[in-house]
Amino acid sequence: MPINITMPALSPTMEEGNLAKWLVKEGDKVAPGDVIAEIETDKATMEVEAVDEGTVAKLVVPAGTEGVKVNALIAVLAGEDEDAAEAAKGGGDAAPKAEAEQDKAPISPPVGEMSTKSTEGGAVPPTPQSVAPPSGLPAISPTGGEISQSSGERTFASPLARRIAKDAGVDVSAIAGSGPHGRVVKADVEAAISGGGAKAAPAGKAATAPAPKPMSDDAVLKLFEPGSYELIPHDNMRKTIARRLVEAKSTIPHFYLTVDCELDALLALRSQLNAASPMKKTDKGEVPAYKLSVNDMIIKAMAMALVAVPDANVSWTESAMVKHAHADVGVAVSIPGGLITPIVRKAEQKSLSTISNEMKDLARRARERKLKPEEYQGGTTAVSNLGMFGVKDFSAVINPPHATILAVGAGEQRAVVKSGEIKIATVMSVTLSTDHRAVDGALGAELIAAFRKLIENPMAMLV
Repeated sequence: MPINITMPALSPTMEEGNLAKWLVKEGDKVAPGDVIAEIETDKATMEVEAVDEGTVAKLVVPAGTEGVKVNALIAVLAGEDEDAAEAAKGGGDAAPKAEAEQDKAPISPPVGEMSTKSTEGGAVPPTPQSVAPPSGLPAISPTGGEISQSSGERTFASPLARRIAKDAGVDVSAIAGSGPHGRVVKADVEAAISGGGAKAAPAGKAATAPAPKPMSDDAVLKLFEPGSYELIPHDNMRKTIARRLVEAKSTIPHFYLTVDCELDALLALRSQLNAASPMKKTDKGEVPAYKLSVNDMIIKAMAMALVAVPDANVSWTESAMVKHAHADVGVAVSIPGGLITPIVRKAEQKSLSTISNEMKDLARRARERKLKPEEYQGGTTAVSNLGMFGVKDFSAVINPPHATILAVGAGEQRAVVKSGEIKIATVMSVTLSTDHRAVDGALGAELIAAFRKLIENPMAMLV
């Protein structure tokens, strides 16, 4: 029987990817664990391993194809003692029927599902989770069930049944399922619609005014003279950044707190620590074992501030507050075409030299798009530093599921008043963006005050 191989979901948020390279060709034999392809996501390039043994009968999607949807058929394997040519025909014919067959099949992983690992060799653990839907649409559970908006009970339905119900304006949770384990299938929805037994979506939802839509592509282009512009298609990274920013600004009630921090003591300590760095031998000769940056010390200070104010080290969910045991600090890194936020895990426990060397490695691999998903997904807060570009201050957008993000401006000499006298000091402005659902104003003020105290008394980060 042909084994259909589909585009794997390499992260919980992945919807499509680019099939960068095939590492096998038609006729090759593969075994479980063999790397057969490289897939580019919005953040990294990942290797894909075969799960089943067989012969590559057909490569459905050519190398270099962009925007391949998750679960789309990409290749067909012929099983043991099966003719490859016949398997190629059978796999190709079966592909269009896959969605309809989901109405009849019990809930189970797709045939030919592949395991994945990054090009760095780390396995990517499966991370099933519920998907938060846009307003007015049902929530989807990890196993494919819809969560009723009214009762909160889970209703299992096939994708085809869900789509038909949605198009008809029917609440699928009101339909009794005849499929395995009570799953709602196509026939159930059609019977409910024709018999009038289906319940319409809640009136309150239907009556809600639709959200304003952005201008269409044609409407935008009409504003400019033909030939005066170039169209550059969005890649997966830019699409993901856009989607997450819209999600963040439309669902998180941001508020902002700004303080000025004096840096002179921190700069003096940094110079002393760098001067005291031992030397190590490398291919390029002897080099310092570490070289601390101001940003390294900011990461450490933010982590220690969250430990000092644990009620601010949280993430919001609709059912509970997630209070974190450690401070995992994401750091925004600019890469071609966008940005990524690699995470320094348990930063409060790490020395400044460890944070510095780890951050250099993460930033290098981020620019090469070789980070593992677990190295940039999650975290409990983030730091975005534009000081090196001369930016004085700015407000950053919170990256869900974080409840805070610290925007760091440039350190510059300013006139300050001390004991009634005007002095010159190196001052850095920082702005804390906060999710007001999780962190109230006074708590946010406590957190940023703890951060400023550590920056202005940096020896506390060494003990």
